Amino acid sequence: MTVAPHRRLLAAARRGDTDAVRAALADGARTETRDEELRSPLLLAVLGDHVDTARALVAAGADVHARDARHDSPWLATGATGSVAMLRVLLTADPAPDVRLTDRFGATSLIAAAERGHVPYVRAVLRDTPTDVDHVDDLGWTALLQAVILGDGGPAHQKVVALLLAAGADPSLADAHGTTALEHAERRGHTALAALLRRTSAAPATRA
Repeated sequence: MTVAPHRRLLAAARRGDTDAVRAALADGARTETRDEELRSPLLLAVLGDHVDTARALVAAGADVHARDARHDSPWLATGATGSVAMLRVLLTADPAPDVRLTDRFGATSLIAAAERGHVPYVRAVLRDTPTDVDHVDDLGWTALLQAVILGDGGPAHQKVVALLLAAGADPSLADAHGTTALEHAERRGHTALAALLRRTSAAPATRA
């Protein structure tokens, strides 16, 4: 039984079979075909961290902003996976990724990476893109707040916080309840994070 080119493309992207991706494209499959969850071949490749496959799809003109049913896109997914290699591939796309775009929670790829403690990704996206370090998501949280509130306070999140502060993140920006990153760190017993925030000149004084 002959399998339609678009189905072969989706399956090949999902498993990271670059040769099969190229063959399906040559047989007429569209780069923006979608699966049942509206995921594009490029999004499937990104989610599987299939860098070479993603490179082939980007070269074929795949859209780095194509949304699925959950409002995720290939670019946004790099923040969740934390793949610097994939980030670099997607940055070669034409047009280049719009780092201002957000997911269904209003979060950028930087916020997703900060939450998960993806240190190399946070470093790369801050260095290589004009991402807004103080973007506020729909929860009222910045990347700094996400790293403190949802992180475990360990070495990875400490490094993320240090990178964000070095990039100019404003530690005085509070959440929707008026609680700052420093106050959240103290409440959670994250002493190393609290110390980092206190050493930042813009950090507010600790409440008694």
